[in-house]
Amino acid sequence: MGGKTTERCGRCAMSTVVDATASEDESERASRDPYGGDRIEIDESELRAVSPAAWFEGLVGKLDDLATRLTYGK
Repeated sequence: MGGKTTERCGRCAMSTVVDATASEDESERASRDPYGGDRIEIDESELRAVSPAAWFEGLVGKLDDLATRLTYGK
């Protein structure tokens, strides 16, 4: 069988990521820092108020409780 002779462990990908993000220059490292700079942070209650996924989570939970009560008479 022909094909690739590279390893499938993921080491190559990790080495590439480390090489791409590593730098001796402090300003270059700071510009690539995913945790540097400003972030948008909101409270959980605010997130639930604006997130459709949170609305559906609450709705699904209530429907599940109703179905359980109807099914098992609890």
